[in-house]
Amino acid sequence: MKWFLITVFILFVLYMAIKTLYFKSVAEKEERTSASMKLTLQEAEILIQKHQLQLQRALGNIDLLTQELNNLKNELKTLKQRNTQYRVETDKYKSRIRDLEQKIEALL
Repeated sequence: MKWFLITVFILFVLYMAIKTLYFKSVAEKEERTSASMKLTLQEAEILIQKHQLQLQRALGNIDLLTQELNNLKNELKTLKQRNTQYRVETDKYKSRIRDLEQKIEALL
């Protein structure tokens, strides 16, 4: 009976030792996985920050381009108005020249 208890005790100790080693290996594996996840998250954060900076620069460039486009539109409107004004003046001058040519022909 004594040998039976000693055998059961030894088997229990071996079972607990194996179980402890198993859970220890599982815990270490989880730590490694957790560490790699932390590194991955840090890399992702760095990439996100880089992309945010690029986006902010791009948005700033878009704002500048929009402002420049609006300035060019205003200049184009001004040029169209001047062109219209010059056409009206040219038409006036052409009609004045025709009138003068008719007067010259009448005098000749």
